[in-house]
Amino acid sequence: MSKERRPASSFGAPEASPAEEPGESGLPLGPPATNGALLAAPATPAKKAKLALLALARRIFPAPGDAELRASALEVARAAQAGVPASAGDPPAPEPTAPEPPSEDPPPPGAGGRSSPTITSDWAPPDGSTAPGEPAPFVAALMDGEVAAEVVDAVKIYGYGETAVYALAGVSVSFGKAHFTAIMGPSGSGKSTLMHCLAGLDRLTQGTVLIGDTDLSTLSDKSLTQLRRDRVGFIFQQYNLVPTLTAIENITLPLDLAGTRPDAEWLDSVIDTLRIRDRLKHKPDELSGGQQQRVAVARALATRPQIIFADEPTGNLDTRAGAEVLHIMQDSVRELGQTVVMVTHDPVAAGYADRAIFLMDGRVVSEMYEPTAELVLDEMKTLGG
Repeated sequence: MSKERRPASSFGAPEASPAEEPGESGLPLGPPATNGALLAAPATPAKKAKLALLALARRIFPAPGDAELRASALEVARAAQAGVPASAGDPPAPEPTAPEPPSEDPPPPGAGGRSSPTITSDWAPPDGSTAPGEPAPFVAALMDGEVAAEVVDAVKIYGYGETAVYALAGVSVSFGKAHFTAIMGPSGSGKSTLMHCLAGLDRLTQGTVLIGDTDLSTLSDKSLTQLRRDRVGFIFQQYNLVPTLTAIENITLPLDLAGTRPDAEWLDSVIDTLRIRDRLKHKPDELSGGQQQRVAVARALATRPQIIFADEPTGNLDTRAGAEVLHIMQDSVRELGQTVVMVTHDPVAAGYADRAIFLMDGRVVSEMYEPTAELVLDEMKTLGG
């Protein structure tokens, strides 16, 4: 508990310097001044040093025993004035008290250096209640079947102190195996951050991410890289194909890096489903945008990952090419049993999914099964997207 600082007036008026010289007359000085100041006659350097140390001790330790220190200093001064050394039997000055312990109260905001962010339960009060004027926290429905990925109480904070931003503020949601899920929300809602943390591309500040039964927070960077390579597929807006490799070489690149041979039967089914067999020997600059994205989808599927994350996969495609890619992703779920999680701002794209979840200010606020473009657009309007 914080202790109140004692006022300076409680210690008496400050003393004059013990080394202060008397007047030139050399006459003995009168009694000590009533205001608490000590005056001493000329003394030897040793006595001056002793007086200075006593005064310094009084200033540093102005605690109980202050009267004894003053009496001791007065006796020494009188002895020096009379030219008689102080008695060897003089009682030693009382041992100064230890300084007060530091206050246990936290420093005010802005005092001291920058501190790490403190996780609070702002997004879900411990008693389950909500703050006045706030809606009850939304909890997504549990999956009926097997869960491919899941986040529990996910919190992601960027920055510190007053500049801290909660990109995710206590998100709990699961993604069923062999399901196509769209993550929707206005700009800055946290949808891309959620996908990056789910995919192991970024780490949570607090909470749990599971791919199958694997808790990503328990993995080292090396193990996390191996998990992303072997169990997670990625489809990006920019395709990210290697320009010097052919389509088939780009598709099998993750397997080549892992030093494993592709499953020929699975790879053939992926190539036929995506309708790119006649383009396998072509390099990326010889393919259209839609064909490049289909190659990117095939690369994501080639390792038979546990889950595929797609970040705005139709963002760089025209309407026809985008529809083709979305149909292919839909077919990979229905015919190949894949799990796809797609981040998008396009209600039409979300209409291809089995389920859409909606984020706002880092929280899941609603979800929709068997969404349509019209229903998704209506929901986005209510969120200001």
